[in-house]
Amino acid sequence: MAVVLQHKATLCSEECNYSDWNLARNEGDCNTVTMSEPTQADKEKKKTVPPSLSGRRALPPNVSNAEEDEVPVMEMTGLVPRGVNLKDFLEVKEVHMFKSDQDVNKQQHHTDKYYHPKLIVRRGQPFLIQIDFNRPYNPEKDQFWVEYLIGRYPQQNKGTYIPIPLVEELQSGTWGAKITWKEDSSIRLSIMSAPTCIVGKFRLYVAVLTPYGIRRTKRNPETDTYILFNPWCPEDSVFLDDEKEREEYVLNDLGVVFHGDINNIKSRSWNYGQFEEGILDACLHLMDRAKLDLSGRGNPVKISRIGSAVINAKDDEGVVAGSWDNIYAYGVAPSAWTGSVDILLEYHSSGMPVRYGQCWVFAGVFNTFLRCIGIPGRIVTNYSSAHDNDANLQLDVFVDEEGKVDSKLTKESIWNYHCWNEAWMTRPDLPVGFGGWQVVDSTPQENSDGMYRCGPASVQAIKHGHVCFQFDAPFVFAEVNSDVVYSKAMKDGTRVIEHIDKTHIGKLILTKEIGSDRTKDITEQYKFQEGTEEERLALETALMYGVKKQATQDTMEPAGTDVDMDFQVETATLGSDFKVTVTFRNNSRNRYTATVYLSGNIVFYTGVTKNEFKKHTFDVTLEPLASKISEVLIKSGEYMSQLLEQASLHFFVTARLNETKKILAKQKTSVLQIPKLHIKVPGEKVVGKEMSVIIEFTNPLNQKLVDVLVRLDGPGLLRTTTKMFREIPKNSTLTWEEKCFPRQAGVRKLIASLNCDALRHVYGELDLEVERRPLV
Repeated sequence: MAVVLQHKATLCSEECNYSDWNLARNEGDCNTVTMSEPTQADKEKKKTVPPSLSGRRALPPNVSNAEEDEVPVMEMTGLVPRGVNLKDFLEVKEVHMFKSDQDVNKQQHHTDKYYHPKLIVRRGQPFLIQIDFNRPYNPEKDQFWVEYLIGRYPQQNKGTYIPIPLVEELQSGTWGAKITWKEDSSIRLSIMSAPTCIVGKFRLYVAVLTPYGIRRTKRNPETDTYILFNPWCPEDSVFLDDEKEREEYVLNDLGVVFHGDINNIKSRSWNYGQFEEGILDACLHLMDRAKLDLSGRGNPVKISRIGSAVINAKDDEGVVAGSWDNIYAYGVAPSAWTGSVDILLEYHSSGMPVRYGQCWVFAGVFNTFLRCIGIPGRIVTNYSSAHDNDANLQLDVFVDEEGKVDSKLTKESIWNYHCWNEAWMTRPDLPVGFGGWQVVDSTPQENSDGMYRCGPASVQAIKHGHVCFQFDAPFVFAEVNSDVVYSKAMKDGTRVIEHIDKTHIGKLILTKEIGSDRTKDITEQYKFQEGTEEERLALETALMYGVKKQATQDTMEPAGTDVDMDFQVETATLGSDFKVTVTFRNNSRNRYTATVYLSGNIVFYTGVTKNEFKKHTFDVTLEPLASKISEVLIKSGEYMSQLLEQASLHFFVTARLNETKKILAKQKTSVLQIPKLHIKVPGEKVVGKEMSVIIEFTNPLNQKLVDVLVRLDGPGLLRTTTKMFREIPKNSTLTWEEKCFPRQAGVRKLIASLNCDALRHVYGELDLEVERRPLV
């Protein structure tokens, strides 16, 4: 039976002043409790209301889940006659939330993995509570209801005050409570939440209607209820209909980040840790920091957009401070992090940005946030990713008349790889067909609507060139679809286009395969195959919707060339010599000579050059209809002293045909192989029993390593721990043994990283099976 409150309410003289509570509930709600004639205290309080709250706006913004107003235990409709004892009426003695990991609520709502003592449920799905009264409940004369509140100034029309009516049958799509069991003075309620309700921490009250007013339970933090998004509910905007996908993109607390370059794909594990102690509250805190109104916290579009801003600290003191200059004083090098847990907990406790991160760190922390609150999320890596400042789908590389790269004119860069996130949701703000995976990127690259953020942008819209749809689709389209234009800068100031590479950007887009650590190629979800009719149509559509493509007013690229050139970089380990092999193919019957210039550069993974370590010029003779191979030796001494943390080298090879003055140009990035950490776990692996973890690493460099930080992480096995080694002599082996007590059974993973100024991006990992033995 629905409860509608239509009576006048006054405040009991022995209670505190609850005018804010009543004012908030009345804001926009004609059927909720109203105030009686204001008391003198109310009048005094009204005088202190700041001017910004008067006039058009009755209440300040409600942007904090953590803050709360005091709720009246007693709301009287008049004076209580002498001799009447309110305790003679129905009274709530205790509320049971069935909130343990083994109870039905967390089991059915897929929240049993959260290391959290409170009830955690997913919206749009019923859950159980039990209420113990002072006497048996009699529906003929007793009337009660459950209330959920969130934040301050609770309002029914904002979804921050929810009175839940008793009903005969629960209905999907709306709040309701059904009595499913009665025994003595206890009843059990099955409560259905709306699939659109706010996501956050709610406060629970039970209200009983008496002839003289409403009696409520006192504030009890033990009955707080966390309500999350529900990918298992068809009516939820994040519904995902495949169980294996839900297990991967919501419940898996471990992931894989792919990095390196397209010719040398590398991977490292990342501990999302969305179920770890303190992480749920830390993630909800991010929405408070972003000042997202509580009424908007049921909308995954709004949440993912503010999430892409608050994860980085560029302009709002968000979670992670970025650094790309290879200097990490007073912080942790991005390569040293093994997961999100330490980062989020530190930010939650200190309120200050955590130093430091790069794209995979931003993506890892963002993925934890998404999965923790129930939005399906995954990390995506785009190889040869364009950072096109003006989204004109063109990156310009200039060479002089001698064929050497002109660094003064060449300003734009190509990232070896770039990591972002995809979040799964419907897009009711877009036309039908553009829901599903949405790009959200928290790495601070370009300003969007006044803040450094990106997305959500529909992957489907990007593929088809519909970049007019919000948010930031032109920028993402350019990241995967730009052309690389090689131009010759003449001495008279003119520029001649020598070659346009339409396939270099966005060559490969990967994510983790469901149920394994293997790669899953999702390139075709972002773009049609190069050169197809569909690909040209998508480009034309993007141009029609406003993506600028710079006009090539100078000489266009000739249709074909007599000579083709390519080169390969030999796979090499850090600290070793290797070769660059340049291959020419003369397709004509003419004999040519060519002057070839090779430039080797130390680069950040973002494609920005630090310095040039190799300059080499040589001549070749190209016989008609023949091939020619030349090799250039790269010695370790040439690059080791200047190498950056990801051991990334970039090579430009340009050749000038002396007879025609035609310029041939190619560029490639090579990432050197970095040695790995080795992890061993001897002995038995049983929940609750001591387990030994041994980490070993042999220094491969011809120099000692100093101030070496090793980090060990293992969700469900141990909390993140670190150890500093002051020195590791050359060719010597480091050994570290750590003890732990596994908490979770099943297949678990240990992750380790090693970090020092001379050597970074050193990782190791180990999968192991942990048993759960029955108690004897």
